[in-house]
Amino acid sequence: MKIMGFTQKIILGFVMALGISSAVHANVGGPAWDKAPDKINDQAALQNGAKVFVNYCLNCHSAAFNRFNRLQDIGLTAEQIKDNLLVTNSKIGDTMKAAIDPQQAKAWFGVNPPDLTVIARSRAGAGGTGTDYLYTYMRSFYADETKPTGWNNHVFPNVAMPHVLWEMQSTMTPAQYDQTIGDLVNYLQWMAEPAQTTRKNLGVWVLIFLAGLTFLTWKLNNAYWKDIK
Repeated sequence: MKIMGFTQKIILGFVMALGISSAVHANVGGPAWDKAPDKINDQAALQNGAKVFVNYCLNCHSAAFNRFNRLQDIGLTAEQIKDNLLVTNSKIGDTMKAAIDPQQAKAWFGVNPPDLTVIARSRAGAGGTGTDYLYTYMRSFYADETKPTGWNNHVFPNVAMPHVLWEMQSTMTPAQYDQTIGDLVNYLQWMAEPAQTTRKNLGVWVLIFLAGLTFLTWKLNNAYWKDIK
């Protein structure tokens, strides 16, 4: 996993992530959302999603509620994180702060880039989950020469964000590109709540315990009242 150069990706990363952030506020109307693949328990997919996130998003947008060392929860070692996923002079225990200076970002773009930690949880609605929205949105760009960026989006018409992953898409088959976007949005879902798998598994055991306790209580109640008419 190799990080793209800061100077190469600074503007593209900003525009991409800002476009995603703006897109979550788009009108609910429009094309139906495609179902995002559920890879929340697939460590290889989450690791690939983390790579895409660091390469294309983190140069300009923070994930300030998540730390780099939390990526060990998806199977990466401390050395892998240090060698492949740390940006600028970040340390493994640091939060995922953008490489860009906020004052410079505001001067260059007129607004500070929003944080992306919980972006996947901000668009759930009647159309599906937040990952469904992002999965559909990131696969719905099309060339439009009437737009300044040369791109438009079926899910979010007249979006200001260009299709910054077009080079990646042009070198992949449609299935490979869909898989990569699925990995990215699943990583964003995981990052929004890293403990969600543990929470869900714990919830299953709690329900099993309560069911067993209910059964024992029912049997005890029957035994206690069996001789009382």
